[in-house]
Formats: sequence, C-alpha cells, structure tokens
Amino acid sequence: QVQLVESGGGLVQAGNSLRLSCETIVRPSREYFMAWFRQAPGKEREFVAAISQKSIITHYAESVKGRSSITRENDKNMMYLEMSSLNPEDSAVYYCAARKGVTTATAPSDYPSWGQGTQVTVSS
Repeated sequence: QVQLVESGGGLVQAGNSLRLSCETIVRPSREYFMAWFRQAPGKEREFVAAISQKSIITHYAESVKGRSSITRENDKNMMYLEMSSLNPEDSAVYYCAARKGVTTATAPSDYPSWGQGTQVTVSS
C-alpha cells in the first residue's frame, strides 16, 4: 500500500504563488495515477488536478485551470502542484491521492490512497 506525504502548504497573500509537494513512500510513484484534491471547511472534497503515470495526461478543475500546473518526477517519487494568482477561495486543506489504473478520475471515491493533507491559507 502506497503512503503519501504532502508538504508545502502555509499562509500566502492573495495574488502570490505556491508549490505543493507529494512524496510517495513504500511503493514507487510511477505505478500510480495521481491527483490533488482540496477541502475547505464545511465543503465537500473537490478535485483540483490529476496526472497520469508518465505525465502524458493532465487534467485540471475549471477553478484552477490556466493558473496551475501539476507535474511529477518519478525518479524522485515526487508529485507537485504549482498554483499562481491565489485567492482566498483557494484556502483549503490540499490532499494528494493515488490510484492504480490509467484513466482520468476526478471523484474522491476513485482514489484508495490519500495523504494527511497540507493546509493552504490565502489572505486577502
């Protein structure tokens, strides 16, 4: 069972950028289709971005498209999410998720493996 560890969250000012990292442990990241989700207080967990095993496929939620980039470095067992033009609506706990399989999936139920999350707070 893969383990996922997120890092890179924190407090940032609106308009600034942030890079989140996700490390896979126990199993190599190249085996997994991976994604980022986020959950704000009182809201459901929502899809942010996903990337296939060899980075051929990337997919973004409309809310972050054009100002976000999901990448991965399988040789380092790492995945990243870079977000720019942050606004207070981006404030949430961001989760890294992984699944076996090669098709794009955007529902939390599609991903059996999750990290503990990293808090991102965007101040106005």
